[in-house]
Amino acid sequence: MSAPRFRTGTFKKREKRVPGGRRVVHYNKKKPSKHVCAKCGKVLDAVPRGRPYEIRKLSKNQRRPNRPYGGMYCTNCTKQLLKEEARSL
Repeated sequence: MSAPRFRTGTFKKREKRVPGGRRVVHYNKKKPSKHVCAKCGKVLDAVPRGRPYEIRKLSKNQRRPNRPYGGMYCTNCTKQLLKEEARSL
């Protein structure tokens, strides 16, 4: 019988075969949802999905695109925003 903390929907169940030949169930935390653009809601490319402890292990340029508003807005919204900022100056 599994421990009570694993009997919720928080965990994904995965059956594995151990070297002894029997099947055991491994419990993994689910992946978080994909990051979306703050303006239009489109799914952002180049922003990895992962639990915070996995993202923390990545270098800074692997966590988000290296451009203004990278990781916040999609490329199209970023272009529009930069044009608006340039016009307002």
